Amino acid sequence: MKKILSFLLLSILLISCTPTTTTESIQTEENAQVPLATPTAQEAVASPQALTTSESTPLPEVSSAPLIDSPSIINIEMIDERNGWGVTEKQIVRTDDGGVTWYNVTPPDLTRIEDSVLQFFLDENNAWIQFADNNNYPFVGFLYRTRDGGLTWEDFETPFSDGDIKFTDENNGWMLADLGAGAGSMAVSVFQTNNGGETWNRVYTNDPNLEDSNNTLPLGGIKVLLTPLDMQTAWIGGVVYTNGTVYLFRTDDSGKTWTNIENIELPQNIQESQITVEKIHFVSATQGILVLRVTSNNQRTLIFSTNDGGVTWQAFSQNIPEAGLLEIPSANEIVFYSSDQFYVTEDAGVTFNIINSETSFGNTVSDISFVNSKNGWLIANQKTLYRTEDGGQTWNVLIP
Repeated sequence: MKKILSFLLLSILLISCTPTTTTESIQTEENAQVPLATPTAQEAVASPQALTTSESTPLPEVSSAPLIDSPSIINIEMIDERNGWGVTEKQIVRTDDGGVTWYNVTPPDLTRIEDSVLQFFLDENNAWIQFADNNNYPFVGFLYRTRDGGLTWEDFETPFSDGDIKFTDENNGWMLADLGAGAGSMAVSVFQTNNGGETWNRVYTNDPNLEDSNNTLPLGGIKVLLTPLDMQTAWIGGVVYTNGTVYLFRTDDSGKTWTNIENIELPQNIQESQITVEKIHFVSATQGILVLRVTSNNQRTLIFSTNDGGVTWQAFSQNIPEAGLLEIPSANEIVFYSSDQFYVTEDAGVTFNIINSETSFGNTVSDISFVNSKNGWLIANQKTLYRTEDGGQTWNVLIP
């Protein structure tokens, strides 16, 4: 049963005290910008995701949103210990009390949200949801934007359908648009916006069928992710099916040209392994983390850090002999989950502690979100939401 409750968006970070957990140390040996028109009502019928553009309104201090009783969350992104976002198969939901209660903040008239939809949650107020127009794939999509925590939404047509979308602040963003992949190759376009997604400018493409195609980012290789440092510098990472090769490219001219990054020192014994760029995450203008997944007879995770904005990368002194889910709350904190164990560092990888959870999740964990090394949320068995305040040793069920 749904109730209408007052939905107060809180932005106060609440620091909780947590007990010290018993851990054991892991030891391993290796370490041209054109505004696009909003679809007409007739066009919206052809593409059910399309909505008429709503007027932007001042941020309300207090508003009402429907309370959702036990939503089946498939993706979770917590901003701090109280505020966070969730995605179900049909809804966008918000919490302002650490996940105890959830509110429906889905854009109006949107009746289904699939787990393949692109999402980016910048903070407790700003979020973007991208849908593909399947009738005009891969060159048309619909982007929904909120600036008040989901209380109101605007929507815009986009010149891309699917890919990886990132924003550096509420106005400036990047899009790595998937134009099609096959036989180990992938065509892409790179777009930028400076008005929160209302309009987009294509700054690069490697598709030879499009005008101004460029090959500094080669067709070969699958492009998995884009991570911007600012509006000039960004990275594109993925995988190429050549053993011992890190598929990582960087731009310093707002995406116009790309340079292959080749100065990452890898252990000698992985030269015959396949390497995938799993994540690049910057916590400041200079401090960042690069995560590689190495696959041969088994899998393991290599982690690198930078203190100069990605000019150089240094390997962590210890790495993780597993593959799994990883969160990077700060430059010093990393939380990694695999096989009922949490690998936690609070000293930028100098040491990792293994925390054995009292709850057995096995391989049922689909998503995790940690705001620091102690406070985290986990989704298991497709819908059950848990919270920990001791780095993963004990868990409380929030949504059964």
